[in-house]
Amino acid sequence: MAGVSSAPPVPEAGALRRLNVNVGVLGHIDSGKTALARALSTIGSTAAFDRAPQSRARGITLDLGFSCLCTELPPHLGPGPGQLQLTLVDCPGHASLIRTIIGGAQIIDLMMLVIDVTKGMQTQSAECLVIGQIACQKMIVVLNKVDLLPEGKRQAAIEKMTKKMQKTLENTKFHGCPIVAVAAKPGGPEAPETVTPIGVSELIEVLKSEAYLPTRDPSGSFLMAIDHCFSIKGQGTVMTGTILSGCVSIGDNVEIPALKVTKKVKSMQMFHTPVTYAMQGDRVGICVTQFDPKLLERGLICTPESLQTIHAAIISLSKIPYFRGALQTKAKFHITVGHETVMGRVMFFSPAPDDFSKEPLENGFDFGKEYLYQEEYLSKDSKPSEENKETAQTGERQLPKQQWALLEFEKPVTCPKLCLVIGSKLDTDIHANTCRLAFHGILLEGIEDKNYIETCLPKLKVYKLKHKDGQVERLCDDYSVIGRSLFKKETNIQLFVGLKVKLSTGEEGVIEGGFGQSGKFKIHISDGVRPETKALLTATSKKKPKAGEGDPAKEDESNKVDSVQPVHITLLFKRYIFDAQKKMIQS
Repeated sequence: MAGVSSAPPVPEAGALRRLNVNVGVLGHIDSGKTALARALSTIGSTAAFDRAPQSRARGITLDLGFSCLCTELPPHLGPGPGQLQLTLVDCPGHASLIRTIIGGAQIIDLMMLVIDVTKGMQTQSAECLVIGQIACQKMIVVLNKVDLLPEGKRQAAIEKMTKKMQKTLENTKFHGCPIVAVAAKPGGPEAPETVTPIGVSELIEVLKSEAYLPTRDPSGSFLMAIDHCFSIKGQGTVMTGTILSGCVSIGDNVEIPALKVTKKVKSMQMFHTPVTYAMQGDRVGICVTQFDPKLLERGLICTPESLQTIHAAIISLSKIPYFRGALQTKAKFHITVGHETVMGRVMFFSPAPDDFSKEPLENGFDFGKEYLYQEEYLSKDSKPSEENKETAQTGERQLPKQQWALLEFEKPVTCPKLCLVIGSKLDTDIHANTCRLAFHGILLEGIEDKNYIETCLPKLKVYKLKHKDGQVERLCDDYSVIGRSLFKKETNIQLFVGLKVKLSTGEEGVIEGGFGQSGKFKIHISDGVRPETKALLTATSKKKPKAGEGDPAKEDESNKVDSVQPVHITLLFKRYIFDAQKKMIQS
């Protein structure tokens, strides 16, 4: 069986060196992204410029469009003659297509954020900026439609919008990025094709100067994100997409994991040029035979048996600061894992408080450690949990350096290890001016077993801290007291026998058993009850005289006695949430 090639073939003598950089074109709907891609492109792929009939009918981009701009290799990218191929990934701007945009963002090296200069930042421009910060290293802001500004005021309006954008980007990783003003299609969509764009040659120069050598690694398993699939008569079925990892050669076997089908690569093309080999970062069309293109609209193909299909996952995550509101445990989110989006439920957990300041573990998860269950993702606005209450009251509240979530998917997902995960609330009203992207993270552990609740989750040591308060009712003898209000009448006190408790006066004791039928219990204090505690308990047990009885002096004394503080009992224990026996554990 042909495996996946590990080394690139040697280029033929005299062949021009070609460097491919994937450039995402992102922005709000109607900001002119497709017109910009068309103005920049020299070659369109089978998926370029809204070729789909639905896209043309609706006048908006419904899917990722791909085209390419070839230019000479700039000097900072290496010596000698060569070609810089900028693959333009035109992402849809419509809010309902955010999952397509997230898929597109994961395959880009450089991003162009297209802004309608007459409108500035809009809701989807902000979401695209968030996705860019998660998935991309460099950005260029393109202020489009400058032809709509009155000529006399054009330069002032461009400068004003440039300043506004610089302010917006001030606290992001893209601060100080280039901002270029253009009119990709002066006169709008109805204008003749012969109209010359404004500022596009300057933009190409900026793209060349911002282009960099992306990290490309041909080793490891082959994985490719497919975004279009179609048949060519007499040839076979072509799957086009971007290689996410590894490399592929003609003759290799590739698997379509969603369909559990393996096919042999018959031929390959990059923007209409036949090739025998392609590697990570390349945009390529792969031709296979005897495969119905209707079966695969989009998805992943890979080295056979290299992907996992998972029902749940543990991720390391961060909240997206623009998302309003808390991230609650048990909430449902649209979860994009790699290139699939499914509904899933989340449970957040953090390190045990003693480990809050420990450095994050980047590419793995330690099942040997204990973790603290959280009702919500911890941020400076969240409510403190039981274990953090004391520090929160003193104002020294510390947040952990790393937090995790258990994701449980409504249907299984096929994805690579350590892939990007984004949680969103895509059911939010698309007209609301709010960020729908809630969190992002890295998948650390995929759980493939369907019965993971019984087989895998008990190994995950996430605990809840339980805190019960009661009161000492009376002294029993020098070494024991009777307590109340810690348990309900119907509680089986036998389950709590042997657990340690602490009195507010400092003594530590052990629950010995129930006392009577009303939820009272006996505590044994091995070091003996302190004399001052005895005095308190004797004082509080004295009855207050009835009104009108005794002299006033005694009444005053009795009031003093009654205001004596009762002696409180605290019971602390932890319980692992995936322990079927629900055992109570004290350290």
